[in-house]
Amino acid sequence: MEALDLIVDPRMIQHLSSNQSHLTMAETLGSLCDKLTIVKLKQWHSEDETRLKSLAVQEQQLQEEINQFVSAAISGQIPSDRLTFASNKVYKQQGNNVPDVSGSIGEIFSELAQVNCNLWHEQEKVYDFEKVPITEKDRVVKQLAILNLQRNKCIDGIDKNFQAQVEQLGYHE
Repeated sequence: MEALDLIVDPRMIQHLSSNQSHLTMAETLGSLCDKLTIVKLKQWHSEDETRLKSLAVQEQQLQEEINQFVSAAISGQIPSDRLTFASNKVYKQQGNNVPDVSGSIGEIFSELAQVNCNLWHEQEKVYDFEKVPITEKDRVVKQLAILNLQRNKCIDGIDKNFQAQVEQLGYHE
């Protein structure tokens, strides 16, 4: 698995292996990737130096957490069933068509970043909702709903893909 080799530090696996037999985490790779894309969007849209410094710390922490999560998962310290956390969205499917997500973790991560960028810009309209023409209000709200559903599909897709790759590696119990 070449993709995993890029982000896994063998020393991290050794360190984790010697510390605990199983870790339980409420986060998943998809949720951590989602958080990282949001931090990157905030950095892109911010000019305040204090905020940018805080966001740089958050970015570094998330990168480290992603690396630790991946290392712990492939070393078997996170049970396979804890690698996913389905969003279980309950919504009216008719009229809310959301395309399925497929591809590698990197491809889905890229799609998640694009969806979050689109979501950011759509959400900006809501902050000045009184300026949105009445004829556009329903479209804005609908688009927010669809983008949120796409976002959740991307997060779930990353998690399921990662779970399958970890299980395929055979390091997992």
